[in-house]
This record gives sequence, structure tokens and C-alpha cells, in this order.
Amino acid sequence: MSAPRRLLLVNGPNLNLLGTREPEVYGTATLADVERITAETAAALGFEVRALQSNHEGVLIDAIHDARADCAGIVINPGGLTHTSVALRDALTGVALPFAEVHISDVYAREEFRHHSYLHDVAAVRVIGRGVEGYADAVRDLVAQL
Repeated sequence: MSAPRRLLLVNGPNLNLLGTREPEVYGTATLADVERITAETAAALGFEVRALQSNHEGVLIDAIHDARADCAGIVINPGGLTHTSVALRDALTGVALPFAEVHISDVYAREEFRHHSYLHDVAAVRVIGRGVEGYADAVRDLVAQL
């Protein structure tokens, strides 16, 4: 059986507001732009993408669990859950799929509480502060490790 050629794209809380939420921090690209950039980059590498955004931690965890069945890896921007969620970390390590942690803004140039990530030491790839194009970088770097 060949390895799946699909990536799960997970965007966490408040990322549905991209394009209107704090454009000076996150830019004017929308979530639809993020999903398009990710899908186009993955397609060029022979992968398809299943995208999910939710403001609810349990929905994100369920999608990560489900990815075990048909995904080779995960690209995730956990939003504020980056700094608070041991449960999200446990889901990601529990499914044993390599994942890329993405942040649109440079979290290290922002408030002190944003400097800590519960995912930093278990992520296969980290892309921080490259805007929405960081998703394309994350896909390329993650696929290179698969």
C-alpha cells in the first residue's frame, strides 16, 4: 500500500477573520487565500489538501485524529492554542504524523506570552513570521521530509 498523498491543513481560533482582523499584524489575505496557496503548493508536489478551520479545540483535535486514516502530514496554524493547549500537542504527537507549525506574524516580536509554543519541540517544521506565504514554505519543507 502506498503512502497517502494528502495533507491536512488546520487553522485554529480566529483565523476565519483573516483579511479583516488586525491587518497591520496579519495582512489582508483571507483564509480562502491561505487555503488556495496551500493547495496550489501541495498540488505542485503531488499532494492534495483537506482544509479545516475551527474556533473549537475539540473539532481541531477530532480532525487531527481522523488524519491518521488518510494523510501523510499536517500543516497547522493553531492560533492562540499554540500558547495554551497541551491537548492539541497530545493529539499531534498521538497520531504520529509529521507536522508543520505555521504562524503568520512573528510571534517573537509580539507579547511575551506568544513566545511560548507547546508545539515547538515536536514540530517537524516551524515557519514563523513569513505572512501567508509561510504556508507554502511549510508545505514544501514538510513534503521534503515525507
